Amino acid sequence: MATPPPQLANNELVYLLFQLSAEQYHKLADEAMDALVEHLEQLLDESEHQEYELDYSSGVLTLKLGVHGTYVVNKQPPNKQIWLSSPTSGPKRYDYCLPDGSWRYSRDNTLLIDLLNKELSSAFHKTLDMSLTSD
Repeated sequence: MATPPPQLANNELVYLLFQLSAEQYHKLADEAMDALVEHLEQLLDESEHQEYELDYSSGVLTLKLGVHGTYVVNKQPPNKQIWLSSPTSGPKRYDYCLPDGSWRYSRDNTLLIDLLNKELSSAFHKTLDMSLTSD
């Protein structure tokens, strides 16, 4: 039996996960992951932290930030989600929200990119304003 799509507490946004085809999911998730990789590569190029490393392969992004820990962001096609493992906030599963085109964590309505911007700003010692779209 399929799990129904999550609903946010304020009922303003409803995740329309099951309306996404596998093809649509892959397109949207790949766009988000590619944009994130692009932003992170630029950040690392500009960074003074030579120990920081980024690897992206087969839909799995691994960002090693020395004493700040390791972030893993990966596609999860069976669930049509993007999963985040954060050394700061722990594991989270993000669903694509069709009404506004964001990747959201249904338990607290947090956007994936907002959480990453907040947490990575600390590791890079500057305010980040990344997006999950190509600029």
